[in-house]
Amino acid sequence: MHPSTRTSSLWRPWTPITQQAGSLRIVEALGNRVRDVEGNWYLDGISGVLNASCGHGHPRLIEAATRQLQQLVHYDPMVSSHDPAETLAARLAELLPGDLNETVLLNSGSEATEAALRIALQYWRNIGEHRDRVITFEAAYHGTTFLSQQLSKLPFTVSEWTPPFPIEHVALPAAPRELRTEEGADALIAAFARALEAGPPAAAVMVEPLLGLGGCVVLPAGFLARLRELCDRHGALLILDEVFCGFGRTGRMFGFEHEGITPDLVTLSKGISGGYVPLAAVTVTSRIKETFVREPVAQGLRYGHTTGGHAVASAVGNTVLDVMADEKLVENAAAQGNALLEGLRKLGTNPLITDVRGLGLVVAIEADTPESAAAIAEASARAGVMTRAERGVIRIAPPLTLTDDDTAEAVAKISGAVDVALARR
Repeated sequence: MHPSTRTSSLWRPWTPITQQAGSLRIVEALGNRVRDVEGNWYLDGISGVLNASCGHGHPRLIEAATRQLQQLVHYDPMVSSHDPAETLAARLAELLPGDLNETVLLNSGSEATEAALRIALQYWRNIGEHRDRVITFEAAYHGTTFLSQQLSKLPFTVSEWTPPFPIEHVALPAAPRELRTEEGADALIAAFARALEAGPPAAAVMVEPLLGLGGCVVLPAGFLARLRELCDRHGALLILDEVFCGFGRTGRMFGFEHEGITPDLVTLSKGISGGYVPLAAVTVTSRIKETFVREPVAQGLRYGHTTGGHAVASAVGNTVLDVMADEKLVENAAAQGNALLEGLRKLGTNPLITDVRGLGLVVAIEADTPESAAAIAEASARAGVMTRAERGVIRIAPPLTLTDDDTAEAVAKISGAVDVALARR
């Protein structure tokens, strides 16, 4: 049977089975654009899988992977180290603030969450304290492995299985628009204070600097700094999930840099390799790592994967850092993000739109209904800009290589898509 006529054998995650037949098929990507099988080009407003920070087909990243493939693909990380991984870990220690010096390399953001939780809970056992309660957002998204799903109460990731340790979920006390007010900020920090004060001492608080799949919720200014103070007061570790925000997405290298704080653990993925190869990391303070000499079985970390710290992935990760510095992508994300947000804020007067918010090159348009959001995303794609609609929110997160012309095009075409959706209502 010809490939174009047979039923697909590919089972795609997150997509209803009834919607998989005849769906969009992307066959080429270059720079900030992608092409479908019918020859249509689109401005990529979702960065592949929110990870193509350096754009598609970047010659330096392709060359880095090719060169490393020819020299050393990988070797057992339990018995041997290699230069690409050692170099990447050292560079992360230079980039991250304070005592965040110790990195374990993995393959995905979900794995990074698993590792961070294992490290945090084992840390307390290492120092002779019994703490295992974890606090996070109800609207959190930290991955889809067993432990990471336990942290979320989002309808599409909520776990049906009993968690192996106590988890406290903090609900947003107000709508995203109201959360950015002084009253909203006070209510949010008060909710975390109540969670920390209730029950036994918490082992850790784990949050994203911006709630990505939880609705692209921009947290109020000062929240992370106040949360850091709360964790210090209660002795809880602060874990920041930078999988989505990290490596320039928010207009700073890391999302928590907007607050000038230092977490105890930080999880990284997506932009760390620009989406070219699977790569993730957990970086912790030296104080935490040093306690693992007391771990009763391995005297070290009892967690890892066959391809964790893969030599090719690490080589690409090092080159991503070079490209970001040379092309000033963090600065560009801040500048283009501001222009994109300002251009799209004008949609706030449209009856279909209830909020427009963003930070750096992640902008969210909240519609009055999920149906309106889906219609806007569909009209935007027909106009030539890929966006993503989820639960009433249209997310726009282009590559950090976005140009002035790209930004103007995105604003014009998405604005036009909103008008089209309104006219067809």
